[in-house]
This record gives sequence, structure tokens and C-alpha cells, in this order.
Amino acid sequence: MSGLIFSLRASSSWPCSRVTRLSSLKLSRNSSSKMSSDAHWLSPADREQLVMELRASGWMEVEDRDAIFKELHFKTFNQAFGFMSRVALQAEKMNHHPEWFNIYNKVQITLTTHDCGGLSKRDIKMAKFIDKVALSM
Repeated sequence: MSGLIFSLRASSSWPCSRVTRLSSLKLSRNSSSKMSSDAHWLSPADREQLVMELRASGWMEVEDRDAIFKELHFKTFNQAFGFMSRVALQAEKMNHHPEWFNIYNKVQITLTTHDCGGLSKRDIKMAKFIDKVALSM
């Protein structure tokens, strides 16, 4: 298994902007690998239709980013965690991981494809899977 290790040292010589900007780095395991066909930007026609369908189920477009966002509420923390576990297993299968945040029974999810720098078919597939799992909880 290959991986990357980052080490940050507490030092006054590192400007805070460097630390907070680490999330903007684009890293890949193999620079010669090609993106899968579902990791490319959506065409304007596909985008309009697919995003409109997702809006009907509560997804919204993120301002200042080519991404979609949804907030889900569950009865308990256990339900929220169970939901996240099911989505995590699918994310591993798809090699497409959400940006998410959880507090007690609330889960906030942002989807975008970092490989292409915006929305792709992967995000649409993942959003539909998330909706399916949330309805079953």
C-alpha cells in the first residue's frame, strides 16, 4: 500500500495561510493514471437536468464552488453514524469520497470531483446513493 505522510511542526515561521491552504493541493497516487469516464465535468445540458433532479430531493449548489451540498437530520447519533458508515463503504467502492461534517444527528455533505475540479457523473451517482440510503434509515 502506498501513501503520503504529512508532518506539520508547530513553528512561528510557518504562515497560517500555508496550513489552511493544504486542502487546495491536488494529490494523486499515480500521475500517469487517467480519470475514469465518470470523473469528467458534466456537459451543460447534462448538468442542468441532473442538478435539477437533485434539487428536488434537497441538494443545493454551493456558492463560489462547483459542488453540491445537502444537510440530513436523523433521529439519533447512531442513525447518523450508521448512515455515514453505509455511505463510506460505497465511497470506497467508487473511490469517490465526500466532504462531510457530523454533529450528533446532523450530517452535512458536499460533493465535488477533485480530479476535474467540479461536478461530475460521480457526484451525481454518489448523491443518488446518499438519497437512497437516507430514505432507508
